[in-house]
Amino acid sequence: MKTENFMRLEFPSHSANESFARQAIACFAAQLDPTLDELGDIKTAVSEAVTNCIVHAYPDCIGIVTMKAKILKDNVLQITVRDHGCGIPDVEKARQPMYTTGGSERSGMGFTIMESFMSDLKIISKPGLGTTIQMKRKLSRKGVRP
Repeated sequence: MKTENFMRLEFPSHSANESFARQAIACFAAQLDPTLDELGDIKTAVSEAVTNCIVHAYPDCIGIVTMKAKILKDNVLQITVRDHGCGIPDVEKARQPMYTTGGSERSGMGFTIMESFMSDLKIISKPGLGTTIQMKRKLSRKGVRP
C-alpha cells in the first residue's frame, strides 16, 4: 500500500516512555480526524505493545524500542512497535488470554487487547533477536457515514 505520511521514533525502554509513545501516536493519528473512541483504542493498543517491550523484551536491562506509524490509503493507520530483546519462544501461546511471563502482577491480556482494538495484528518474534508487532486500524472520518 502506498504511504501517505509516516513517522519513526526510537526511545529507551524506560517505563516513562510508555506514556510518551501513547501521546506521540495520538498526535500523529489526529491528522486522520479519528473519533475519541478510535483514538482511545489506538492509544491503548500502543500502550500494550510498548509495555510488552519494557516488561518482557528487556526484563533485566534497558534496550531500544522503535515505533513507526504510517498513514495508508483509505484512512488506514499502520503502527509497528519493535524491540531487539529476548524474543518470544512461542507466539501462539503468548497470544492466549491470561498467559504471561511477567509474574503474578501481569494480566496476560496485552495481545488480546491489541487484537480487539485494532483491525489487524501481526506478531513476528525470534528468541534472542526481538519482536515486531504490526497493527492496523481503518478509521472512520467524523461526520462521514460508511
